[in-house]
Amino acid sequence: MINDSAATWAEVTDDHRAVGTTLAAVEHALCTSIAELTRQWNAHAGDRAPILGTTDLPSLLAAAVGGGKQVRPAMVHWGWLAAGGPDHSRQQMITAGAAFELLHAFAIIHDDVMDRSETRRGHPTCHVLATEAYRQARGDHGAELFGDSIAILVGDLAHAEADHLIGALPSATRSIWRAMVIELVLGQRADLTGTSPDDRIAALEVARLKTGSYTIERPLQIGADLGAASASAMECLAGYGRHLGRAYGLRDDVLGTFGDPSRTGKSIDDDLTSGKQTVLLLLAEKRFSTDGRRRLRRVTANQAGSDEVDRVRQEMIDTGIRQEVEAMIDNEIDTALAALDRHHLDPVAVDGLTRSAEQLRRRTA
Repeated sequence: MINDSAATWAEVTDDHRAVGTTLAAVEHALCTSIAELTRQWNAHAGDRAPILGTTDLPSLLAAAVGGGKQVRPAMVHWGWLAAGGPDHSRQQMITAGAAFELLHAFAIIHDDVMDRSETRRGHPTCHVLATEAYRQARGDHGAELFGDSIAILVGDLAHAEADHLIGALPSATRSIWRAMVIELVLGQRADLTGTSPDDRIAALEVARLKTGSYTIERPLQIGADLGAASASAMECLAGYGRHLGRAYGLRDDVLGTFGDPSRTGKSIDDDLTSGKQTVLLLLAEKRFSTDGRRRLRRVTANQAGSDEVDRVRQEMIDTGIRQEVEAMIDNEIDTALAALDRHHLDPVAVDGLTRSAEQLRRRTA
């Protein structure tokens, strides 16, 4: 499960205050957590499961956890370090980082079911793997329902294990975690129900809630809380996290429609054909021509061919929508960077947070 892409954020060193060392420790904590979960699962499950065989739920979870960018544990690290990085809470910070990776696995597994996504990080999604296992064992009838159901259970298992890790942390940290989980579910609900085509502020808030809050803002807050940050440090990190979280959500939306699948590991058609309420889509509904809006409705209802999907994508470029969202991303990143204050934050953490923001500005995967 060791994550080769962790080097994107920092090289591993022997310095316990270095983010690369933290990310390696988080990987070790994840391996330990899933190994213990597998041991307990096998003790209760008995013989291997019909249909799934040896690829039971813990194995599917391990596959879903591996290969990510570890953004969330990196943000926990920077929040902890911004508060001074006290040695006595370092292990708690690592535990929180592992919990965030498990929570992210829960989020993407369920999101892939809702979006009908077939690939994630260049590999078949959890529900696709389970569907194929059913087809090989029993045929097509009921295969998709089985695959979706198994994926939901794997996501539930990831969430339960994340909560188990967080349960060992201080009560203040647990309170932040609870609020964040509610935000995550609220964001996903808003992603499904949509917002008004004229309400771009609400769409930005959806981007923050469904992605930015649990990716940037809350991991920073939890790390800073574990580091016993001052009120001034918390305020700086809150401003940075809120705006960089929005930028992260917007970048996800852009990559979901215009990214390179060989780098993102997923189709660039899924967001459009599922009608995901991204800022791109909201602007398109407002700015497209009459014919363009008709085409857009066919695409978002998944009733159009690939040529029409490509035409919608091109019209987003021709009408300046993509460029406008890129400008929004730059503005959010610049505002996030302006919130950092070296008088209240560890300067090494400020440097790390600055690099992280600039990496997001250039992010292609």
